[in-house]
Amino acid sequence: MKKWLLILFVFLLPGFAALAQNEEPVKDAGKIQERMREYIQKKLGLSRGETERFSPVFVRYFREFAQTHKQNKGDRLVMQQKIIELRLRYRGEFRQIMDEQRANKVFQYEDNFRQEAIKIIKENRGERTQPRRSRAILLE
Repeated sequence: MKKWLLILFVFLLPGFAALAQNEEPVKDAGKIQERMREYIQKKLGLSRGETERFSPVFVRYFREFAQTHKQNKGDRLVMQQKIIELRLRYRGEFRQIMDEQRANKVFQYEDNFRQEAIKIIKENRGERTQPRRSRAILLE
């Protein structure tokens, strides 16, 4: 009886560990999404009304972007094409909320945020030898 319990425990334990690991990126993705949204809103100088209309559209865009990235990870060119198509579609939705110039800048600020976030992650991992940069971009 003890052997059966031990065997059962040995097989179930890795399964629970794997499930626990899958939940963590979702929490991190939510934090990143929130900070990116706040960063872009601040850079664009959105009014309160624009912010209320922008937030749900950006959340949908962010989720579709992540899903597109995950689905097309194996083929970089297809992934880039799908992301361009996604951005063109959402540019139209952003234009309904704000003027055309700011709607186009959403993606520029998104790319800037991603680049800065990657730099900070690399610094935290010790992959860079230069002094640490400010984390202000993620906290603004």
